[in-house]
Amino acid sequence: MNKQTEVKLIRAEAAAARKAYAPYSKFRVGAALLAANGKVFSGCNIENASYGLTMCAERVAFGAAVTAGVRTFKALAVVVGGRKPAYPCGACLQVIAEFCGPEFPVLLVGTANMKAAVRLHLKDLLPKAFRFGRGNR
Repeated sequence: MNKQTEVKLIRAEAAAARKAYAPYSKFRVGAALLAANGKVFSGCNIENASYGLTMCAERVAFGAAVTAGVRTFKALAVVVGGRKPAYPCGACLQVIAEFCGPEFPVLLVGTANMKAAVRLHLKDLLPKAFRFGRGNR
C-alpha cells in the first residue's frame, strides 16, 4: 500500500470513528476498506447494551461493501482513539479472511499518534484462518 493510499484510508477511518456509537465503552473505532475498484467503504463500531450485539467497525465496513455488491478488496485501515493502535477481534479477522487472502494489508492506527501506524498482513493477524472446503491454512 503506498503512502497516498494510506493517507486516504486514515482520513476515511478517522471520519468514521467520529461517528461511532460507543456510549458504554467510549472506545471509538473507525474502519476504511479499500475495494479493488478504488471505492472506500467506511464503518464504525455500534455498541449495544447487550455487548454481544455490538458491531465492530471492520464488520460494518465489510457489510457496507457487500451490500453495494463489492467482493474484492485491496486494503483495510482501522483507527482507534488513543496513542496505541488496536488489533481487530477474532470475529473481524475471520470476516476479513472470508473475502481476502493471507497477504491482504491491514493498517492499524491510534489517533493520538498516527505516525506510529502498524502495517501487517492478514496472515500475521490470523495465521490459521478457517476456510470452509479449502482446509485450514
